[in-house]
Amino acid sequence: MQLKIVINNHGRIMHRLFAAVLFVAFALTVAVGARAETKEVNIYSARHYDTDLELYDRFTEQTGIRVNLIEGDSDELIARIEREGKQSPADLLITVDAGRLWRAEEKNLFSPVKSEVLETRIPAHLRHPDGLWFGLSKRARIIIYNKEMGRPDKLETYADLADPSNKGMLCMRSSSNIYNVSLLASIIEHEGKEAAETWTKGVVANFARQPEGNDTSNVKAVAAGECRVSLVNTYYVGRMLGSDNAQDRAAAEKVGLIFPNQNGRGTHVNLSGAGVLKHAPNRENAIKFIEFLSSDWAQHAFTEQNHEYTAVPGITEISPVPGTDDFKEDELNASALGENQAEAVRIFDRAGWK
Repeated sequence: MQLKIVINNHGRIMHRLFAAVLFVAFALTVAVGARAETKEVNIYSARHYDTDLELYDRFTEQTGIRVNLIEGDSDELIARIEREGKQSPADLLITVDAGRLWRAEEKNLFSPVKSEVLETRIPAHLRHPDGLWFGLSKRARIIIYNKEMGRPDKLETYADLADPSNKGMLCMRSSSNIYNVSLLASIIEHEGKEAAETWTKGVVANFARQPEGNDTSNVKAVAAGECRVSLVNTYYVGRMLGSDNAQDRAAAEKVGLIFPNQNGRGTHVNLSGAGVLKHAPNRENAIKFIEFLSSDWAQHAFTEQNHEYTAVPGITEISPVPGTDDFKEDELNASALGENQAEAVRIFDRAGWK
C-alpha cells in the first residue's frame, strides 16, 4: 500500500494514524543513528492538485519506491524544512514558481544534482545552472480581454498594459502574488530597474479597481465586464474551459487570449519545480523521482490533467487553451526570477501596486 500524508489548509483529509507511524519510525531511526536509504521517498509538496496523486502511484508501481507525501503552503514548507534541519525526513521539495525555489535556495536547503537524464531532457533555462532544482512543468502568464468589448487597439506586449490608451481597463491581483513578482522580475532582467518601475507605474495608472482576488476571479471579472483586461496564468483558463461547472466554462469562453511579446523575447513562463534537499535520507530515490517526472508519461499527465505545459520539449500538448502548441516563450533562465525578486517587491511598493 502506498503511504500518503497530506497536510494543508484546504480541508483535505489528514491521515493522522499514518503520520504518527511515519514520525515514530523516523524517530527510531534517528535514535539509533541509522540514516540508511530505504525503498521510500519523502516529498514535501506545495502542489495541491489531486491529479498529482496518480503520478505518485505510477512511480511506486514502476520502481517499488513508496511515496510519503506532506502538502502545505510553499513558504510554510520551506520554514518547516529549515526548522527541522539535519533531522528533517524530507528528501524533496516540490513547489510552484521559480521565485519560491529561489527562496529555498537562499536558505541553503538544496543539494546539487548531476543527472544525465535531467540535463538532457530539461532545457537549460528551466533548471538551475548548478543543478539545485529542475523545472517539471510550465505555465505562461498571458493577457486576457473581454471578447464582447473587443480587443484593445494597443495590446500586443506586456509594455502595452502601461499604455495610456488602456486607462481604466485593467484588473489585477495583488502585487504580493508570486506570479506578478516573477513577471516583474523578468522585466527587470530584460529592461533594467528604471524601465521596470516606469512600466509598473503605468500599469497602476490604468487600473479599473484596486488589485484583488486570484487568477480565476479575474477571469470572471473580465468575462462579466467589470474590467476589460487582466493578466492570468494559462492553466487557470484551461481548468475553467475543461471544468464540469457550466458557469466556469461560460466565463472562460468569454475571454480572448493574447500571448504577449511574440515578435520579441516571447511570453513570460514560470514553472513548477523540485529540488533534492541537503539532508535527504533517501537522496537517490529523490533523484529517481524527479527523473520519472521528466518522462513522457508524467509530462503528458501535467498537460492533460492540469492544463500546464510540459517542461520537456517535443511532447504534444493537450489543452483546451487556444495557442498552446505554437507560442514563443521567453527563455530567460528561471533563476533570474528569484534573484530580482526583492527589487520587484520594492518597485511594486513605490508604484502603489498593493
